[in-house]
Amino acid sequence: MEHVAWQLQRFAEGADQTALVWHDRAYTYAEVAEAYHEWVRRLSAAGVTAGASVAVIGDFSPGSVSALLALVGMRCILVPMSRDSRDQHDQFCDIAEIDFRIDLDENDQGVINATGYRKGHPLLQQMRDANEPGLVLFSSGSTGKPKAILHALPQLLEKFRKPRHCYRTVTFLLFDHIGGFNTLMYTMANLGCVVAPDDRSVSKVCKAIERHKAELLPTSPSFLNLLLLGESHREFDLSSLKLITYGTEVMPERTLALLSEAFPNVRLQQTYGLSELGILRSKSASNQSLLVQVGGEDYETKVVDGTLRIRARCSMLGYLNAPSPFDEEGWFNTGDSVIQEGDYYRILGRVTEIINVGGQKVYPAEVEKVIAEIPGFTDVAVMGEPHLLLGNVVIATVQMDEPLPPAAEVKRKIIAHCRGRLQPFMIPTKVKVVTESLVNYRFKKVRR
Repeated sequence: MEHVAWQLQRFAEGADQTALVWHDRAYTYAEVAEAYHEWVRRLSAAGVTAGASVAVIGDFSPGSVSALLALVGMRCILVPMSRDSRDQHDQFCDIAEIDFRIDLDENDQGVINATGYRKGHPLLQQMRDANEPGLVLFSSGSTGKPKAILHALPQLLEKFRKPRHCYRTVTFLLFDHIGGFNTLMYTMANLGCVVAPDDRSVSKVCKAIERHKAELLPTSPSFLNLLLLGESHREFDLSSLKLITYGTEVMPERTLALLSEAFPNVRLQQTYGLSELGILRSKSASNQSLLVQVGGEDYETKVVDGTLRIRARCSMLGYLNAPSPFDEEGWFNTGDSVIQEGDYYRILGRVTEIINVGGQKVYPAEVEKVIAEIPGFTDVAVMGEPHLLLGNVVIATVQMDEPLPPAAEVKRKIIAHCRGRLQPFMIPTKVKVVTESLVNYRFKKVRR
């Protein structure tokens, strides 16, 4: 049985259960199934056929979700795009060779438009020849041009048929993110409830948790840091939460300690996944520990030269705009620097973000952890700057509220606090003080 046929069968079993909360209105699984059939009718009438590459521009609304499912059922190649990446949509449409795009407005009304981007990429043609649905996701492009990642959906979706926990889940991770796609498919496969906040600000997310009794919050360390700094857990009733999962970037020890203290009855779990490989099963050593087991029945892991390598049964078919990253045995270099302790890993950060100071390695997260202890700082980002003699030096950007003190004063405070806690080559030589956020629209820290 194809996945969508199985999923519709599940929808029928839970027809009267709430599938989705959007703009504070509850939609049942019966309503989502009805919208699915309406989208199949509309897409067919617009000329969409199996193998078409179709962009869906929206968020976790009933229309967006049912359109995605309809495209899977019609064996199309779906390309979810969030409104936050609108400046890149034309580029994405060109790379993914979009045949049609569905634009959903703020009222969830969708318009289907034909485009003319098809050029016959061999990987896309491979999907069409196999008569299977596909998924294209774009990397964040934090280290350069965004890569277009193509998955065969039957293999990616198969794991969701195994029954697991049913949660009322906040869709914090974006519509076009592997974590967001995973959240949606997991929740609906288990007849849980997708709770879509009005936006991803701390107040709106907390309001959605409070109002709709959300149980699972999948998010990022940067978002959790903002939540704790603003003491939003005291302003809103978040007692319905059972599980907070965090990933996409390194979790600072101090943030995790404060989070554990603020949510003593909530399980905290580090997650790990990549757009190229999907989301791995994970297990944190404890609520207070940054050690994590990753893997599962479909994954193998190993450490080579201090970096994590993964081999997956259902990895991507390839990039549409870059060479294959897999070695001859199918291993993928994640680019994440790790320390292995028994069956657990501690993730130190991206290899590309390591700062080489006179031959010594500096991990930005280690320096940020110490600087973040200083009162009055909203956030801090550490990066390297080229230096004629040392190769690189460490610089720090500190986010503070107005009125801003002089940068020289902040630098003196940072140096005094770091002295004796960090080795001399790890202490920032330059400090910049800003008011704007240090995270991007995915709530991931930007070091530049």
